[in-house]
Amino acid sequence: MIACSKPDATITTPTETAPTESNAAITTPSGLQYEVLASGDGRAASLEHTAVVHYTGWLVDGTKFDSSVDRGEPFEFAIGQGNVIKGWDEAVALMKIGDKWKLTIPPDLAYGDRSIGGGLIPAGSTLIFDVELLDLK
Repeated sequence: MIACSKPDATITTPTETAPTESNAAITTPSGLQYEVLASGDGRAASLEHTAVVHYTGWLVDGTKFDSSVDRGEPFEFAIGQGNVIKGWDEAVALMKIGDKWKLTIPPDLAYGDRSIGGGLIPAGSTLIFDVELLDLK
């Protein structure tokens, strides 16, 4: 759960590469980029919700570092509470149930100058995630 974790997170071993599909990316004022891979028709997320998501995360070189999909267990977090990296809080707050987005998160919205997982995520890394919003509580 490296996407939402503190530096002492459990990290999975990389086994596949990042997706390469390319839709038109939207860049927010913070520098977060997202591409809509699939549009949902459910409720819109807000700061009052707990999000239930599936995700897979990659480094820009294609190294996969974590996946709730691989574990078969969705991840839950309170939106906007600082429990996940800033890029996740920002992106998921913009999603609707059923949306699947590809996120490109710059270092300042991820882990910044910290190395995570014993160097699996190097300091200064841009992170790429596929995130699917499954439910809101």
